[in-house]
Amino acid sequence: MTLPAAAALPYEQKLALLRAALAPLPGAVVAFSGGVDSTALLAACFEALGARVVAVTADSPSLPRAELAEAQALAQRLGVRHVVLPTHELDRAEYRANAGDRCYFCKKELFVTVAARRAEIAPADWVVVYGAITDDLGDHRPGQRAAAEHGVRAPLVDAGMGKDDVRRYSRDRGLPTADKPSFACLSSRVPYGTAIDAPMLARIEAAEQVLRDHGFRQFRVRHHDRLARIEVGADELARAFALREELGRAIQAAGYTFVALDVFGYRSGSLNDLLAKGSSR
Repeated sequence: MTLPAAAALPYEQKLALLRAALAPLPGAVVAFSGGVDSTALLAACFEALGARVVAVTADSPSLPRAELAEAQALAQRLGVRHVVLPTHELDRAEYRANAGDRCYFCKKELFVTVAARRAEIAPADWVVVYGAITDDLGDHRPGQRAAAEHGVRAPLVDAGMGKDDVRRYSRDRGLPTADKPSFACLSSRVPYGTAIDAPMLARIEAAEQVLRDHGFRQFRVRHHDRLARIEVGADELARAFALREELGRAIQAAGYTFVALDVFGYRSGSLNDLLAKGSSR
């Protein structure tokens, strides 16, 4: 997808476009993960529509319990009705296969489930929206195709808003996610081509909880069979190395045999590189 023309506009004009797009909606069903982008979108929808907003969070083994708890707390803080919707993407063979289009089947499961349970979630004329931003357009994001197929809108993209704009909006409104590191579902820790199951996701979640409990902010535990490869922010590498034995033992207790600290640190979508190289390992 190409960048919308609005991406070149000053921040205030982007914000005006966003407000102008949201205000006429009969209501909004916001796909809400509790991350930076979806929280900003939820706040903007609530600002424009008031009570005619509902946040929907997909709950499955790919969502850590800590992230679900944060999403619940954020919705409560914003005063928005929140529906936690169990989804079953692991029942889809295409999702478990973990090919390069895994995210398509994840988003498809969410949007199909929202449609199936629409009567209990929101009126039929309320528009489903999600927090894609312009930064996502140049990355490997098959979920965008699922959104387009189901008529799900991306108001932040349409207003030309990127990550810097979203963080500025969040800071201006005092949202606690303004400086929250980026996050993605647990399945994104598994190299493409390696089949995914619930026990594997539980092992990754337990391993990442070790890093969370030690106060690391930006982190991933990349799953490579019996090996856990730790990525932390560049500014946290020295502390991770100092704690290497403690972290290593705790992550082994989570179910891994070997633990490695990636010297390059955290890189968003680092496993996407394997698509170009044609390797799953």
